[in-house]
Amino acid sequence: MPKRPRLTPAIADVRRAVREAWMRHGVVAGDGILVACSGGADSLALAAAAVFEGKRAGITVGAVIVEHGLQAETKAVAEATAKTLTELGASPVVVRAVKVKGAKSGGPEAAARTARYAALDAAATEFGAKFVMLAHTLNDQAETVLLGLARGSGNRSLNGMAEVNGLYLRPLLGIERAATVAFCEDSGLSPWQDPQNKDAKFARVRARHNVLPVLEAELGPGIAQALARTAEQLREDETALAELAEAFFAQFASTKSTSIEIALDSFKSAPLAVRHRVVAKALQILQAPEFARVHICAIDELVDDWHGQKPLTLPGVRVERTARNIVLKTAKTLKPGAC
Repeated sequence: MPKRPRLTPAIADVRRAVREAWMRHGVVAGDGILVACSGGADSLALAAAAVFEGKRAGITVGAVIVEHGLQAETKAVAEATAKTLTELGASPVVVRAVKVKGAKSGGPEAAARTARYAALDAAATEFGAKFVMLAHTLNDQAETVLLGLARGSGNRSLNGMAEVNGLYLRPLLGIERAATVAFCEDSGLSPWQDPQNKDAKFARVRARHNVLPVLEAELGPGIAQALARTAEQLREDETALAELAEAFFAQFASTKSTSIEIALDSFKSAPLAVRHRVVAKALQILQAPEFARVHICAIDELVDDWHGQKPLTLPGVRVERTARNIVLKTAKTLKPGAC
């Protein structure tokens, strides 16, 4: 059993982040929590803090190590990480090997992410975990927002990552990466240094090592914190707009077997931000294979720039304006309760 470390600012901050996240989201004595742990500094610090807090609060804390098999050393890393977590007191500690299949979009990163979450979902079900905790930090949040800005991905990407998303809980979104590294140093833990975290072929790595340091140097310190705050503010706005769009859809959209009709007069009077979300929801329900802002704006032109144009033919969906409705049609028959 590792010697109990002295309480340093980094250890106190990470433990507090875990404790307060549990309080916010109703984790109580008797609950079971799993930590997704790669062996890196962020997830190792999270796991160690969670085990400590769990013992004090009567919460069972286990860990899942997903071994992707993409690098020669990952099997040994997974075994070493499992040993460390067991010594810290995590239980159960399981290693899940996954096969990363090729992804049609998003490349190997997306394929690895899909395989990882499938393994985490299965482990949570197997052990009855209330949450699976992920070790994304404030820096990860800032990188997500920066990449979203660069790609013009809209509010949803700029919202960054939510602290809680269904099964998944991210307690460290307010903690900087330097704190998790210091936590491990102060605790005598030796995290794995993943070589992919320095591989410039990944956009996130370039943002981390090339772009953010330049922004800090040219615009002043605190860029990562500012980007994280931006994500938080936009998430609040997005939540409100999404609720308005859901209410509008429920009142003014009619879902039929192969189409969705949106009442034109009411739609025209709605704010653009709501209209665009209503159209996006309709396209999702109709299982449009792909759609982007250009498609949503083209549909919106049938409302504000109507001059008798022909129906739109978009990927998987045909859209036309009638006297009373905007009608989105698909060749597929929708399943009952699709909306």
